Amino acid sequence: MLTKAQIKLIGSLTQKKQRIKQQCFVVEGVKGIREFLNSDFELDSLYGLSNTFGVPELQFTTVSSAELKKISGLTTPNQALAVFKMPKPLSINEQGLIVALDDVRDPGNLGTIIRLCDWYGVKELVCSHNTVDCFNQKVVQATMGSLTRVNINYVDLEEFLKHTELTTFGTFMDGDNVYTQSLPSSAVIVMGNEANGISDAIAGIVNSRLSIPRFGALQATESLNVAMATSILLSEFKRGDFIEK
Repeated sequence: MLTKAQIKLIGSLTQKKQRIKQQCFVVEGVKGIREFLNSDFELDSLYGLSNTFGVPELQFTTVSSAELKKISGLTTPNQALAVFKMPKPLSINEQGLIVALDDVRDPGNLGTIIRLCDWYGVKELVCSHNTVDCFNQKVVQATMGSLTRVNINYVDLEEFLKHTELTTFGTFMDGDNVYTQSLPSSAVIVMGNEANGISDAIAGIVNSRLSIPRFGALQATESLNVAMATSILLSEFKRGDFIEK
């Protein structure tokens, strides 16, 4: 049975300041929880209709559907909810492709970008301090477990880009057509804010400006969603690996 203290703690983790204070975050759904249990993430506590996860009884609390609804952030709770401890981020490995996010604010976009990094084998994701927290419940849900396989660091993005030895590519409406470029296998790909794109400070640092051309007859679409644009860029950068082989 849930206690008031447990309900209060889980509810508080919807706030970033409380996640930082408690060094914990929430994962919902059987599939997502299993992904985290099979990773290096450390379980704090698990709440579910039944213990089908094989976790120690001390860490498991059996709850009713009504109790699960009290602590769930989903419209329709999905059988189980877990609290995991935040890991300490690993140092950034500056090899291969790195995706860097300049002030991406939407949780769904960040979650999708994390999944894309996982899909394309990008191990490193670097975020500006103003980018949405990767342990936000909506972000965690959108990653569908990919958060366990991508190393995420929040940094002073301007300083990181100034000191990296990798070539940096930014995405701009007036950049060079990405389909006509010879793209390296190791680089930093910078993606900008949903409304404003890459900030002026970051734009002044990147080595190369890329664009995704519009093919529509009217050329009326203002821009692509940042997650959609990330998928296209990663596909083009990775395509070079197959051409080289």
